[in-house]
Amino acid sequence: MRYTHAFFDLDGTITNSAPGITHSVQYALRKMGIEPPPAEALTGFIGPALTWGFSHFFGMNNKDSKRAVEYYREYYRASGMLECEVYDGIPELLKELTDAGVICVLATSKPHVFANQILQNFELDRYFALVSGPELDGTRGEKHEVIAYAAEKLALTDLSRVLMIGDRHHDVHGAAHHGMDCAGVLWGFGSEKELSDAGAKYLCAMPKDLKTLVL
Repeated sequence: MRYTHAFFDLDGTITNSAPGITHSVQYALRKMGIEPPPAEALTGFIGPALTWGFSHFFGMNNKDSKRAVEYYREYYRASGMLECEVYDGIPELLKELTDAGVICVLATSKPHVFANQILQNFELDRYFALVSGPELDGTRGEKHEVIAYAAEKLALTDLSRVLMIGDRHHDVHGAAHHGMDCAGVLWGFGSEKELSDAGAKYLCAMPKDLKTLVL
């Protein structure tokens, strides 16, 4: 076995969460008095921390970004959270990896309270030894902090046999912060160029490619 642990991102890696996230962003922008762009123009919010998205894409200061996140979560809690679907091949991949003895961990920038509900809704929680994500107050908002928390909880000191799996440059950079390898997946929201430029060690076109890579 090449890797003993597989750390998975959620949005754009396990689930296509674009509808719920972009609709939540549109709702938040309207509440902030901003006419939102079309949903397809808001996919940059998928992956990184929400405060970063509102600041980066709409120039909001820290106070306004936090208020926008609160509005976002009004819609997200009510309906946006489950406006998503699991990518084809992911349940089979998770089962095959866990059956082979790989420890699967969710390392997401989505607050863990939401991430747990999503996994449970799609009956994927059985495959994960741990869900690591931010608190609702923003604690552990960066991907490298999410990874560090998971490693601490699992008492992992050598991360050379841990593979981070994600679709955005934040996943690659978070892994690199800890000297971990990262596999960039091409079915999510980050482009091949984004992942390559960030330094992803591997690029995977289909979930079944990850099975070969990990094992």
